[in-house]
Amino acid sequence: MTTGSGERTEGAAEPAVEVHGLSFSYGRQPVLVEVELLIAQGDFVALWGPNGGGKSTLLKILAGILKPVRGQVRVLGRPPGQAPGLVGYVPQDVTSRPGFPITVLETVMMGRLGGGRWRLDREDRRRALEALERVGLAQRAGELVAHLSGGQRQRVYIARALAGDPRLLLLDEPASNLDQGWQAELFELLRELNRQRTIIMVSHDLGVISSHVKSVACVNRRVFYHPSPQITGEMLARTYQCPVELVAHGLPHRVLAEHHHPEDGHD
Repeated sequence: MTTGSGERTEGAAEPAVEVHGLSFSYGRQPVLVEVELLIAQGDFVALWGPNGGGKSTLLKILAGILKPVRGQVRVLGRPPGQAPGLVGYVPQDVTSRPGFPITVLETVMMGRLGGGRWRLDREDRRRALEALERVGLAQRAGELVAHLSGGQRQRVYIARALAGDPRLLLLDEPASNLDQGWQAELFELLRELNRQRTIIMVSHDLGVISSHVKSVACVNRRVFYHPSPQITGEMLARTYQCPVELVAHGLPHRVLAEHHHPEDGHD
């Protein structure tokens, strides 16, 4: 058994993610500071917090795209980027260069590469088509990715991540370009996938968090893990480091008095 605080229980199974003392900066600008985090296998975690707080950066570090300035990171018992085929990553930006000659099927088949495999065969094609079927795009397999809408490209990259049959899925705002109908189908698919996989997802949508995930990691330079999908006033205060209240349709709300943030020097 594991906890989100960075402490592993005696005799526990290997966690999906284990982070100790992680710090990362873009130039002189610190983004993540002394992060401690454990995520158990089988969890479904939403990374939530303010823009610029480090959510996407943390996801990229776990995917092996970025390297921390200091600290230790293990993903499925290995350093990030050294678990090919075990980790699927879906970026937030799924733009495609106009005219770039790569088809939907070819893009998804790339999810089968890695771990010393640089050639694809019929089985890889079958698995890629199966992944496209799961996201409702098998009929578009031969089209160029550049000709698809933003929402369709989002589904293609989700299929690419699924094609490798990963044990850990890292998703950066996976529903951001999808219409409401496909958002519902996506989260039903993720619920099914979570039966055998760990999922870590960046999301700003409190409705998604409360309805679909198992736990929340609030990210704002530091990370505060909570083993439930509810976001409370205490969690908000710790994350934003100042008084915060949620404003929701149909619920009473108050306007806060002016307050001072200890880091930015502004009210």
